[in-house]
Amino acid sequence: MNRSRRIFCILVTTLAALVGCSSQPSAQVSKKAETAPHRIQGKAQVLVESGGAGDAALNAGGSSVYIWEGATRYRLFLRTPVEIVHGGEYFAEGVFAQKAIEEIGDPDQGKNGYPLQSSCERVVRMAWTNLAFDAADTQAAVLRARVKRYPARPVFLVTRIGPVTSKEGAAASAEPGKDAAADEKKVPEVSVAADKQRALLVAGSPVQPAPLWEPAGGTVRCKVVIDPEGKISELESGAQLCETVPWSQFRYRPTVQGGHPVQVKTEVEVRFEPRK
Repeated sequence: MNRSRRIFCILVTTLAALVGCSSQPSAQVSKKAETAPHRIQGKAQVLVESGGAGDAALNAGGSSVYIWEGATRYRLFLRTPVEIVHGGEYFAEGVFAQKAIEEIGDPDQGKNGYPLQSSCERVVRMAWTNLAFDAADTQAAVLRARVKRYPARPVFLVTRIGPVTSKEGAAASAEPGKDAAADEKKVPEVSVAADKQRALLVAGSPVQPAPLWEPAGGTVRCKVVIDPEGKISELESGAQLCETVPWSQFRYRPTVQGGHPVQVKTEVEVRFEPRK
């Protein structure tokens, strides 16, 4: 009797362990599937562009739509047409294409072309899971052509978009209002040499890893505008490597003139280390 009971206990324990092992991957997959989408928020820019069939496909047949978040401008990739008011405050949820492509990785480290078609297909599937096979192929080809042409200009595959609610807008209105913005326009602007401005850097790194699309790296000088608080407010250089720098991480000690902080025009030298 005792022997039978021991055998039964062993069988129950073994079965429980097997069930636990088999359920673990499912839980991990479920957790991965529930990962929150990337979210951006800012002012919308609506443009009528003559970029050909590629741009028309990004717009779902409508006008080109961008969202400015700080100094970064995201090009929206819309699956269906959406009515957007130029200058309005919007949020968008979805997949930041270049960020997702970097996370997927590339066994050749970008040396045989960027981006890989397979990576673009995966990114499209991340955003729009229920696309038909031929539709997914078409969207992946559109995404690849755009990213290949402008690798540093963020493309955002939209899963959800809408105007910022009054509650969300309240946080934005806590920032400088119209009067403050008017005062800010009166802030004098000075030009500062790159070497002198470098000494005021308190956060952000002028050394960055090379992106997949430029694996050899290199050094660039980026023209920027620094606001009176020491944040990068504008990027004036059109160099692709300059556009991929995480400028929101940079902070400088404010430049003071006549006892008051001023706006600064300068250059920042950034070195991109080669990928290994």
